[in-house]
Amino acid sequence: MSDLLALSEEERFRLLVTSVTDYAIYMLDHEGRVATWNPGAERFKGYAANEIIGDHFSRFFTPEDVAAGLPGLALRTAAKEGRFEAEGWRLRKDGTRFWVNAVIDSIRGPDGKLLGFAKVTRDLTERKQAADELERTREALAQAQKLQALGELTGGIAHDFNNLMTVIAGASDFLLKHRDLPEEKKISYLKAIVETADRATALTDHLLAFGRRQSIKPVVIDLAVRLDALAEMISRMLGSTYKVSLEIKAKSPLVEADSAQLETALLNAVVNARDAMAGGGELTLSVADRKFDGIDAICITVRDTGAGIAKAALARVFEPFFTTKEIGKGTGLGLSQIHGFAAQAGGTAEIESEEGVGTSLHIILPRTTKSAVAAIPAKGRPSPLPNGLKVLLVEDNEQVRDFAAELLRDLDCEVESAADGKEALEKVRDGGFDLVFSDVVMPGLTGLQLAQAIEQEWPDLPVLLATGYSQELAGERGLRFKVVAKPYDATTLSGAIASVLETERAA
Repeated sequence: MSDLLALSEEERFRLLVTSVTDYAIYMLDHEGRVATWNPGAERFKGYAANEIIGDHFSRFFTPEDVAAGLPGLALRTAAKEGRFEAEGWRLRKDGTRFWVNAVIDSIRGPDGKLLGFAKVTRDLTERKQAADELERTREALAQAQKLQALGELTGGIAHDFNNLMTVIAGASDFLLKHRDLPEEKKISYLKAIVETADRATALTDHLLAFGRRQSIKPVVIDLAVRLDALAEMISRMLGSTYKVSLEIKAKSPLVEADSAQLETALLNAVVNARDAMAGGGELTLSVADRKFDGIDAICITVRDTGAGIAKAALARVFEPFFTTKEIGKGTGLGLSQIHGFAAQAGGTAEIESEEGVGTSLHIILPRTTKSAVAAIPAKGRPSPLPNGLKVLLVEDNEQVRDFAAELLRDLDCEVESAADGKEALEKVRDGGFDLVFSDVVMPGLTGLQLAQAIEQEWPDLPVLLATGYSQELAGERGLRFKVVAKPYDATTLSGAIASVLETERAA
């Protein structure tokens, strides 16, 4: 018989417990006081047996865990369910913290009476620190990728805006220098300015949607009409080395989605297709009938004859910041935006690819039976306003203030201006205004705070607010004030004012 087997069961158990130094193994009485102590517990908790036996085990817990009642909860759970296990921070004798996995098992006598608890604790501090460091590295990498994406996005925005500003500045300068132009020529230049400003507004809408600072505005879209216009634009944009084809196979290709996000998704898909066909190739846009989750749907496909995507990468292409392009050539945001848009619209996105053959991206959206809206709403006429309406205009930006004042005067309003909320309140106290028209974002007293102050002291004075993006009023539940979006023109501003006055009369 070996020496170990020659020992009694009690001696073998004691030898087992005292030989383990990687685990703290000890017993607690039924109230949680330490009854035994092994060398492992002494090694990483720092207490000798004569220092800790008889003390309550809660002294190992952090002050916040003690305040939260965690020691008592652990014992109650072990007593009721037979076992408690958790990970968390504990305290050594010297006050330093270490991360543990702790297991508490209940110990009961032959009659079922609770005698105490067996507790096993493992020091996992090094593993915790390694995991935390890995997470910090991942966060740093993600942040770097986001900054890269923002850098590329900013460059694209600057390019687009510079193009738009070139048209506006050039046409404006020409009109100023050549006052004697024929009326037809003047109108031509003015139309160019207006149309370019509309495109700048559309670009801003795309950016606000990208940054989630603009509410989603689903409308019914006829994909046959929209893709026909898109295909023509893409063909001009890509040039003669790329052949662009359009295939409309769906019987009624109507979907309900946010127009700006749909356009952004399609442009992202086209840019990816172009990049995959470095020396030119064939790009096909198609629309076909499809079933999705048992309902009628429309499948928009962007197909290219490019290099294709490796099978190993294909499963990850919709992940944010994952890209198959070389460093500096892609952000990994395009396909994730497409997938997010499709899901938000009640559909999905799929991708098929074969190396050396090409890639097909499918955007699948539910079909709608509603009627489609016009792609570009026609400009209406300004709404009629009461003659001599006295308006207090509150705007901190001088150029915007001057423009808005002229616009109001063109609408036959009497205008008085204030550069901030404090000045506006002083003018309101002097009385005589029929309406206050204020920007939302201003230094000091914001437009919303100004409106609330006016409502409280002068409840019969109507207020109209102007905002550049919906995030400015995020979280304002039950907002009682009318809001007009920037940029506004005579039609939208007069309509908003008329609505405010009508609401005031009906109140």
